[in-house]
Amino acid sequence: MRIRAVESSDAAEWLRMRALLWPADGHAGEIEEYFRTNGGPVFVAEASPGHLVGFIELGLRAYAEGCDSSPVPFIEGWYVDPEFRRAGVGRDLVRAAEQWARDRGFTEIASDVELENDVSIASHRALGYEETSRLVCFRRTIT
Repeated sequence: MRIRAVESSDAAEWLRMRALLWPADGHAGEIEEYFRTNGGPVFVAEASPGHLVGFIELGLRAYAEGCDSSPVPFIEGWYVDPEFRRAGVGRDLVRAAEQWARDRGFTEIASDVELENDVSIASHRALGYEETSRLVCFRRTIT
């Protein structure tokens, strides 16, 4: 398994995985914008040439719960195809993100998980991430 930075030739595979992680529209435009503007770091797991099985996207946030520094590298998205889970692919993607941050002088990295996503919570904990808080968000239409 090879972990490397995403390339423009990966757009279709990255789109496939993003749609599985976040079932919504707009991913194709976001990917086009990423390559047009040279967006933040994205690493992919390549099982064989042209066959991607995972990705991790990083952003820089001014603030992240439980962190003391700013800005903070933040894991915005982390996905591994089901048949490649529990084989170290996710760990290797996270380690690549952490190394990217470390190489740039950052001392913290943060992430978040939906409250009901027990698998992702367990994965974060297994990689040494500590839970800093739990959050429930609300909205109300006021028309």
